[in-house]
Amino acid sequence: MAKLQGFEFWRKTLKEARFVVAPMVDQSELAWRLLSRRHGAQLCYTPMLHAQVFVRDANYRRDNLYNEVCEEDRPLITQFCANDPEVFLQAALLAQDYCDAIDLNLGCPQMIAKRGHYGVFLQDEWGLLERMVSLANEKLSVPVTCKIRVFSEVEKTVRYAQMLEKAGCQLLTVHGRTKDQKGAMTGVASWEHIKAVRKAVNIPVFANGNIQHLSDVERCIQETGVQGVMSAEGNLHNPALFEGRSPPVWEMAEEYLEVVKQYPPCSLSYIRAHLFKLWHHTLQIHQDLREELAKVKTMEGLADVSTQLKQRCQEEISDGKDGEEKEGGLPSPHWICQPYVRPVPKPPVTNGTCQESKVRHTGCQKRALEDSDRAADGLSKNKQKKRSRNPTKNFCPELKPKYLKCEQCGNPKGNKCVFNLCRGCCKKKAFKEVADCPSHGLRFKTKAEKLKAEADQLKDSDQTEGLVMEPDRNNQTPQAVPASCMTLKEQAKA
Repeated sequence: MAKLQGFEFWRKTLKEARFVVAPMVDQSELAWRLLSRRHGAQLCYTPMLHAQVFVRDANYRRDNLYNEVCEEDRPLITQFCANDPEVFLQAALLAQDYCDAIDLNLGCPQMIAKRGHYGVFLQDEWGLLERMVSLANEKLSVPVTCKIRVFSEVEKTVRYAQMLEKAGCQLLTVHGRTKDQKGAMTGVASWEHIKAVRKAVNIPVFANGNIQHLSDVERCIQETGVQGVMSAEGNLHNPALFEGRSPPVWEMAEEYLEVVKQYPPCSLSYIRAHLFKLWHHTLQIHQDLREELAKVKTMEGLADVSTQLKQRCQEEISDGKDGEEKEGGLPSPHWICQPYVRPVPKPPVTNGTCQESKVRHTGCQKRALEDSDRAADGLSKNKQKKRSRNPTKNFCPELKPKYLKCEQCGNPKGNKCVFNLCRGCCKKKAFKEVADCPSHGLRFKTKAEKLKAEADQLKDSDQTEGLVMEPDRNNQTPQAVPASCMTLKEQAKA
């Protein structure tokens, strides 16, 4: 059967999906996807998976995809981050039988993506991206899609999208923010960029950004002409967003916990993170339960904290607080599912304690410092603590030691490894070849020689005991007889 492409893929495989749940690391797991589907979502993505780890680690494949196979969870698109065409293809080949398409993440703006050289930090390497998409499109049995962020210039964004379409991308999700719009500087997504891309390409386009209510979805489709709209944070705070409802938080929390019980296993950290998102506004008031939610170590404990939050909210309602002043300027009472709007960053203020009036940046100071290339100019509190413990510690990326990569997996190799591999790959090779690697503390050859020497010594000691074999005259079965007894028998015969 021929592979479906473009609009035919969107119509037949994705069933003209308009309401889409975004790929979210540690958040769009099976239980959350099923909850979202029950409340209007028509298409879901897996969390972003690391292609290189997916290829080399069977446990990672099992825990993040193979164990989450469910008939209710379709259509489903699996997303990978990668920066190597062959690795991306290998990962996609291992995943293609468990999903309806493979997505390449070209939109992650976080620091970990910068260090790993993937996500939005590949958006200037068009030659590499073209090879990755075209190879996957040629070899896979399912379509390949991409999720991108925009450039500041509309024209460059359009050329970028057209390049990916020409390489073989069958569906494009456009997040209307640049790579610098993140954290406290997230700002508003540009639907104008998305509209321009939609007009310029001949494949389905999904829009991402500024989606907090169902009315935003309808308005985005009308203004941009896209085929579908993707929600991330809006969905996390209100899984019923695509139904156009804003239910009580406890309703969604209880239903989610029931789905988790029905489809185990689910990491406790995922459950905790979802409850923090759902109860976000209420936890700003009930700080004691916020601390309790962070400390409990069982699913039952998490469910109990959620129940206590529900009881406190219902007590407020019974006391007549329903509909009164909303805490923190919220449009609805804090116990209603509603979006979280990041506060606008405060303008820089002058810190007069220094002679040169240094500027203290508020908001996301740590991220801004990490993004800069400065070594010691304005260290974050965490780095200052490290510097106090180790005055010679270096934070400049250019001066940090460069580690050579393992020949097999790409991780840093051991400096003195006899095989030029990382410890994991070295252990496998040394075990297979019965060899030693002193730098990694592996002694397979030494241990084998020791066992052989012990076996030879035991064999020699048995022989020195003078045990010999004498055939039994009745059944001719050899019998072990001490040498002294044999000597007496021979003397008797003589």
